[in-house]
Amino acid sequence: MADEAEEEAAPAVELGEGESVEGIPLARVASRLTWGMEHSELKRREGDTVIRTPDGPQALGDVLDSIDTPYFETRQEFVDDVRTAIGTGPVPTE
Repeated sequence: MADEAEEEAAPAVELGEGESVEGIPLARVASRLTWGMEHSELKRREGDTVIRTPDGPQALGDVLDSIDTPYFETRQEFVDDVRTAIGTGPVPTE
């Protein structure tokens, strides 16, 4: 029985050693909001949140400044617009 408890407590994926990545994933921001949402309300609520991007951590408010959509009807619309603005690719870990 004790062996089973130890197996369950161990992480499924070994975490690497080194510096942690600054910022949070965009999906985490999108999941904690209720959709639809106005651009200005989103910036007011989450503008200071630092997200992970391929160019390094960025404040979501700065990213939103480059997006012209006045109202995000769905979570997917928000995520698509932000990914278009920040690009896609690996997030630097150093």
